Amino acid sequence: MKALHMITFILLVVGGLNWLLFGLTGNDVGSYLLGGMSTTASTVVYVLVGVAAIVEIITHKRACKMCGGVDTAATM
Repeated sequence: MKALHMITFILLVVGGLNWLLFGLTGNDVGSYLLGGMSTTASTVVYVLVGVAAIVEIITHKRACKMCGGVDTAATM
């Protein structure tokens, strides 16, 4: 489960940075690295980022120490 969390976290960071770049410049990472949104590679990356967001929404509360998923008082 930790590996899934790390993969989804990394994809969400990439997606968030992409939105930041798009908001500031009007361009996205896909247009620089993968040839734009019309390519299959870009579509796959965008779908993976979206799936990562859904996985994090479903599993976040259970996995996050800050949200009470793990008893942090017992580990300190």
